[in-house]
Amino acid sequence: MVKNGLSGKGPVVVCHQKHTSSHPFGVFYGQNPLEFSFPLVLLQVITFIVISRTLRFLLKPLRQPRVVSYILGGIIVGPSVLSRAKRFRAYMFPEDSEFMLKNIGVMGFMYFVFLSGVKMDLSVIKRAGKKHWYIALSGVIVPFCTTAITAIILRKSQEKELVKALSVWGVSSALSITAFPVLYPIVRELNLLSSEIGRLALSTAVISDIIGIQGIIIFEAGKQGEERPITALWYLISLIVVMVSIIGGVRQAMLWIVRTTPEGKPVDQIYVIGILLGVLVAGFVADMGGLAIANGPLWLGLAVPDGPPLGATLVQKSETIIMDLLMPFSFLYVGLTTDVYTISAQWSHLHPLFYMALVAYTIKMVSTLVSSRFFDMTIRDSFTLSLIMSLRGEVELLLFIHWMDFKMISQPHFSMLVMLTVTVTAIATPLISVLYDPTRPYMVDKRRNIQHTPPNTELHIVSCIDGEESLAGLINLLEISNPTVNSPFVVYALRLVELVGRAAPVFIDHENKENGYDDSNFNSIHNALKIFEEASGEYIKIHTFTTITSKRSMYQDICELALVKKASLIILPLYKKHLDNLNGTELLIQGNISVNSNILKHAPCSVGILVNKGSCYQNHLVNCGMKLSVHHFAVLFLGGSDAREALAYADRMAANPDVALTVIRFLAHDNEGDNEMEKKLDDGLVTWFWVKNEGNNQVVYREVVVKNGLETIAAIQAMNTVYYDLWIVGRKHGINPVLLRGLSYWSDNNELGIIGDFVASVDFDSPASVLVMQQQILRGQESASDEKRQATFDERNVEASPKHYSDRRCMGLAVLVLATRFQHSMLMEI
Repeated sequence: MVKNGLSGKGPVVVCHQKHTSSHPFGVFYGQNPLEFSFPLVLLQVITFIVISRTLRFLLKPLRQPRVVSYILGGIIVGPSVLSRAKRFRAYMFPEDSEFMLKNIGVMGFMYFVFLSGVKMDLSVIKRAGKKHWYIALSGVIVPFCTTAITAIILRKSQEKELVKALSVWGVSSALSITAFPVLYPIVRELNLLSSEIGRLALSTAVISDIIGIQGIIIFEAGKQGEERPITALWYLISLIVVMVSIIGGVRQAMLWIVRTTPEGKPVDQIYVIGILLGVLVAGFVADMGGLAIANGPLWLGLAVPDGPPLGATLVQKSETIIMDLLMPFSFLYVGLTTDVYTISAQWSHLHPLFYMALVAYTIKMVSTLVSSRFFDMTIRDSFTLSLIMSLRGEVELLLFIHWMDFKMISQPHFSMLVMLTVTVTAIATPLISVLYDPTRPYMVDKRRNIQHTPPNTELHIVSCIDGEESLAGLINLLEISNPTVNSPFVVYALRLVELVGRAAPVFIDHENKENGYDDSNFNSIHNALKIFEEASGEYIKIHTFTTITSKRSMYQDICELALVKKASLIILPLYKKHLDNLNGTELLIQGNISVNSNILKHAPCSVGILVNKGSCYQNHLVNCGMKLSVHHFAVLFLGGSDAREALAYADRMAANPDVALTVIRFLAHDNEGDNEMEKKLDDGLVTWFWVKNEGNNQVVYREVVVKNGLETIAAIQAMNTVYYDLWIVGRKHGINPVLLRGLSYWSDNNELGIIGDFVASVDFDSPASVLVMQQQILRGQESASDEKRQATFDERNVEASPKHYSDRRCMGLAVLVLATRFQHSMLMEI
């Protein structure tokens, strides 16, 4: 290596050992693997991944995102910590390794922005309202202007290169925008994709990116034309040619791929490989034309039709290797370029840029907060949004590297900006998780369940559909639930689609023709629901929706719909199918197990999980307009709020003349383990149910006394000698623990509870489906008025059921007599 020496002394020749590209024979031949390039690269990446993953584990309780762990991992490996030891640096990161690390690292950034472009949905710009535009514009323009003013004020102490107008423009633009590729992964990690704040932030970030791209184009063109103005014109011409080629040529080819791919089939592998290779081609063409090297991959990603089949396949095939293999090289290069010790040494030259960044970040938060408050958002939500819009990450790091290539900044500037980036994100992310709880709106204190829904009123139900299998079970359950003219069902059918290949979640109201979405992919399910609605007449009204979001945040859309529509029940699907050729084996379609678990925890109303085994009561339903044969249902009443909800729902079914209902109540021997309050509530509801259905020959009530869980299971097994179409059971809340003694390790599926899981399992050997009910969990203590309202409602129901009692006083006496007679004469064991 030849370097310019001091004046009059000529050049200085620096000699260092060059690593060979051949492979070693091994340590047993006396060779050092670190003297060979390939083993050295492997060790470098392994060291970085181990350190960053360890940091990820340690920082997880502090709610730190992955990007913070990666940046800190690079800093630890770099000259700030480990590589500060000359011996470590000489062995692990010799001078000739920087070339390779930088190139692979930039390649990682290229594929990162490509994937971000694939996931980005530009159609949100058309759907964005004034709220999104004003927040985005104020969050970019205000900090841009204040940062530029700060740069002008501090120009006397600023570096020569940073004083230039174009440099001020470029730095102010970069510090003011919010990059969608940075925002999306962090919002996903915080599980805010389907929350109100998450959707608002992602849409605003897309608009901010579009504004920011214009600023970067102006900066790049100006930089190209600094010495020769004609070069700026050639830059713009190259930009237009590349964009037209990608949008007019490449995108049309991709649309052809989508059209020729059969529905439900994956995209041919050759197309996937070609597009991933096209990322390198786009980067090469962009760099050759003087464009920033990441521009080509970004525009190529934007040209890919998002979602299935093409966008989803590209993300599924490449995301893991890009994020977990290529991106470590990117952060490793950033860490090796960052030296925190140079910040203090060069502070006199760095403080103007530091103040510019500080002003930009602060003013961006304030302007976002103020504009959000202008649209009547709460202070907490406004502050949360301002923190989200302040997040920094990979895109900023790529820009800093680009500025170093332009020689706008030096290593101390770069180190300071990297530390600011990681500090802002590390502070903002945990604050976001503390300030904003997406489940808070669902914590209602009003009763929204089946048991306390007044008679002769509309029953609002949110029914979730994850496929045709769940659709069949849902339709039949609604049919036999006995909707009437006086008590019709209003069903909000929500189609659940996992978000793959796009970043922004989508919620579609199919009755709103102005939503701008193509719902042709969901026609089969919606047509079936429409036919069922027409056959049901005025008894059932169905409104169809579709949510396309991640599995982790899908519960938010479901709970939000239930909250807005004031639903009393959410019906969730869980599909099980026995495999006849494999004894004792069953197939559980797990699609919504994690979704169900979150809904059971946060639902603003009652929840019913329908376990469809594929061969249950729907066999009786040949056509909605045909007369149904009698269905045999069984309720396993083990006590508690969930069991009361199950009995209340079964009571609605009992009014259907085509339903024969058997209710089995389980009692503990000598009342062992009974909760006195729960027992009183159970007795009141069971007595009301028995009196109401005393004259119904198709309703049978029995009681069984057991001493432990084994006897409970034995009693249920004995019932299985009779064919039932549907088992209805409460999930778990309020069950006497004696009834389940010895069964705590039997349950494989906590979403169904112990008894629900047993009845739905292959061990029970029943083809009947299972409906597991959980009554709404009120958040906080119930008020006295709620208790009074419950007592009044129960009394009103008991009063209204038998027609041959003339007044309320006689009714109360009759109920008491009947209950006493019932407890002594009807007690029996199955």
